[in-house]
Amino acid sequence: MKRFTLRTGIRWKITLAIAAVGALIALALSLVVHSAARVSMLDNQREVQLDRVQFISRNAEAGRKPLMGAKLNDPDLPGPLRDKARGGRRGTYVQENPHGLPEVWAAVPLGNGQVLSIHNQFRESAKMMRDLDQALVIGSLAVVVGGSALGVLIGGQISRRLRKAAAAATRVAHGDPDVRVRDEVGGVVRDETDDLARAVDAMADALQERLEAERRVTADIAHELRTPVTGLLTAAELLPPGRPTELVRDRAQAMRVLVEDVLEVARLDSASERAELQDVALGEFVSRRVGSLMPEASVRIVADEIVSTDPRRLERILGNLLANAARYGRPPIEVDVEGRVVRVRDHGPGFPEALLREGPSRFRTGSTDRAGVGHGLGLTIAAGQARVLGARLTFRNVAAPGGVDREGAAAGAVAVLWLPEHAPTATGSFPIIQLPQ
Repeated sequence: MKRFTLRTGIRWKITLAIAAVGALIALALSLVVHSAARVSMLDNQREVQLDRVQFISRNAEAGRKPLMGAKLNDPDLPGPLRDKARGGRRGTYVQENPHGLPEVWAAVPLGNGQVLSIHNQFRESAKMMRDLDQALVIGSLAVVVGGSALGVLIGGQISRRLRKAAAAATRVAHGDPDVRVRDEVGGVVRDETDDLARAVDAMADALQERLEAERRVTADIAHELRTPVTGLLTAAELLPPGRPTELVRDRAQAMRVLVEDVLEVARLDSASERAELQDVALGEFVSRRVGSLMPEASVRIVADEIVSTDPRRLERILGNLLANAARYGRPPIEVDVEGRVVRVRDHGPGFPEALLREGPSRFRTGSTDRAGVGHGLGLTIAAGQARVLGARLTFRNVAAPGGVDREGAAAGAVAVLWLPEHAPTATGSFPIIQLPQ
C-alpha cells in the first residue's frame, strides 16, 4: 500500500505552528479571563443582593411592607438557601439557568420565623460578560493573525535561504567548482542554514580534491602507457605477414586509441582546454565533414548560419556522434543543420535509459548487449568538447508510430548539438542537459 505524503514548504509549516500555538495560548487566556471576570461579577452581585435584603429586612421588622420585589417565604426560594435561612443564617445563592440568565438570590431570617428573600437576574453583568467575550475573541483573532504574519516572515526568510543553498548545491552537482553555498546563502542572521552551507562546501571541496586526484592518476597512467603502446605498434609492423600479425596490430591500435581517448578525457575534465575560434558557415562545414567521415550519411541544411566556433573540436564532436550512430544504431543516418543546431539521428534501438537519465558516462556503453564493443568514451568526449565550445549536447529517443517498433525499442536515437549565440569565454559555460523521451 502506497503511503500518502503531503509536501509543503517550511514557510507554511512554521506559520501553521506559530498560528496553532498562538490560538492555544489565546484560548487558554480567554477562558481564564472569562472565568475570573464571571466569578468576580457574581461575587459583587451577591454582595449587592445581600445588602439589599438586609436593608429590606430592617423595614419588615418595623412592620413595613417589603420593598424592591422582596418576598416573605417565597415558594421559589432555592432549597439550600431556604434551609440556611431557617437555620438563622443569611446567605446568597446563584441559580443557573441553562436557557437564560443566572439568578442571584439573597435571604435573611426574620425574628418571627419567616424568611425574607430577594432575587434578580444577572442582566447588566451578563452584558458586560458578552462585551468582554467579544473583546477576547477579537484579541485572540488578532494574536493568531499576527502570529501567522510573523510565521510567514520568519519562515519565508528561512525558506529563501534554503532555496538559495539548494540552487547553489545543484550548480555544484552540475560541475561548477567556483560556487560556494555559504556565499550564496549570505545574509546578516546566522543560523543552522550556515552550518549546512559550510558542510556542503566542505563536502564539495573534498569531492573535488578526490576527483582531481583521480584525474591526475588517470592522466599519468595514460601518459605512461603511450610510450610502450607506441613501441608495441612499431614492433607489430616488423612482424611477418599473417593472421596473427593482423590481430596483434588490431589490438595494439585499439589500445592506442583508448590511451589517446583517456588522455583527452583527462584534459577535458581538468577544464584547461580553450577553444580556438573561427567564423565558419555551419551548414557547409557540416556537409564537408560528414561527407569525408561518413559518405553514406545524408545531410539536410534547413538554414545555414555563420558561427564562431573551434572547427577542430566541432569536427571531433561530429565524428564521435556519427561513429556512435553507426556502431549502435541502424541506417539511414541523417544529419540536419538548422541555424546553430545540428541533429544526428539514426534508426536503431535508441539510447539506453541510463544515458538519457544521467548523461554519457566513461567506460559504460549503456546496455548489456554492447558488452565488449567500445569503451564508452565517444559520447563522453563529445560532451566534454561541447562544454569547451560553450554548447549544449542533448540526447533523446524517437518513438515509432504506436510507441515502439516490433522489437519493443525506440525508432531511433537523436543527438542534438546546440551552439551558443556568443563565443565562449571559458570552458563549462553550459552544462549538459538530458531531455526526457
